Amino acid sequence: MTDQAMAGHCDAPPTRLNPPQVRLPKLVQAVVLTAFRRAAVRRWFKRHGPIFEFNVPFFGHCVAISDPALVRSVFAASSEILTNYQPNVSTMFGPGTIFALDGGPHHDRRRLLAPAFHGRSLRYHESAIVDETLRESANWPENEEFSVLEPMTRITVNVILRSIFGTAGAELAEVRELAPRYTRLVTSMAKFMPLPKARTRRYSPWRRMDEIRRALDRIILPMIERAEADPDLTERTDVLALLLRGRTDETTMSRQDICDELVGLIGAGYETTTAALSWVFERLRRHPDVLAELAREVDEGGGALRRATIVEVLRTRPVFDLPGRWVTAPHLDLGGWRIPQGYNVFVSLADLHMDPEIFPHPERFDPGRFLDTRHSAPGWLAFGHGARRCLGADFAINEIDVVLRTVLQNFHIHTDSAADEKSSLRSVVHAPRRGGLVTVTRRK
Repeated sequence: MTDQAMAGHCDAPPTRLNPPQVRLPKLVQAVVLTAFRRAAVRRWFKRHGPIFEFNVPFFGHCVAISDPALVRSVFAASSEILTNYQPNVSTMFGPGTIFALDGGPHHDRRRLLAPAFHGRSLRYHESAIVDETLRESANWPENEEFSVLEPMTRITVNVILRSIFGTAGAELAEVRELAPRYTRLVTSMAKFMPLPKARTRRYSPWRRMDEIRRALDRIILPMIERAEADPDLTERTDVLALLLRGRTDETTMSRQDICDELVGLIGAGYETTTAALSWVFERLRRHPDVLAELAREVDEGGGALRRATIVEVLRTRPVFDLPGRWVTAPHLDLGGWRIPQGYNVFVSLADLHMDPEIFPHPERFDPGRFLDTRHSAPGWLAFGHGARRCLGADFAINEIDVVLRTVLQNFHIHTDSAADEKSSLRSVVHAPRRGGLVTVTRRK
């Protein structure tokens, strides 16, 4: 490979060594980003332009970008130049998860898992999503404001567990109780202190997290062993069965690797979808015209506007805002800047999605902008792009679509002029601060 390719060559030759830097102590930068991330990033972009450097504990030197051309260059770079940002949640979900893989092994794992989250599998899981939505909404209060965040959490957890294990029973009930607790601890800790490879388990801030993970392993590992001996394994469509059938001499996965993967998929499979669903209802409460059109469409059996609405919600309220890559090549030349090896490069989706050159009048909530236009990179990146685009993106959009359709078929959502809910960083996703407050009445 040439030095130019190894450097991640862009059209413009490097003319400056370092992007503008945030001139604050590392600890102050970390506190500001933890407490006021989006406001701070937006302010720094305004001050420094579409690329700047910051430096925080654990993650070290980082670069943030929002310019579409720079974003395109980052997501087009090969895995020999850029890999998954470091440290990432694989340090907590385990080395067997897809988050820990790069290059060929990452590609092979994606190819193995893809059938569970695309194509016919989406239709297969639709009835489960409807069932879970109807079961959860059966006790919703009428004419009384409530937060949809917790109901949506229960729906998405149940759906991902059914997709992964394909079974019910006491064991799954235990996983249903433990897995969300573990995910919340993992992602909350990841914001402040990524997991060290060597640590004292008895006296450490990670003790409770480790206890829950050991409890999950004690439940899931025997489930894997029984699935291996299942005479109907070849007929099963769940993720566990796919992983077991996909093991070969070249792609050997131990039971612990599979356990890591399943736990990671549970965490990735419910939190972002829960936040997105909460934002959907938060937005519709404040946009009666869109809601009226959606209700009319669902009665007529359509779905184009509903899908466009979901895409617009994810544009205006991205739930995961800083997908990143780590520079593994000697350096990355990016739009005239030279980014050294060992730096993380993060894309600010909240700022990219508000670019008026890509989305005219970006402050407007306008699903119509996506009715006749396919959402595409580098403008719309709610699920990332390139080799590390979220594996479950299609599954998540389909789940949101089916939940929203089912709710609209059974409820009237009240609208009013309530102020927008502010965004709150829950673990690593942005959700409505008040949980997406709504008021509903049942359709007769």
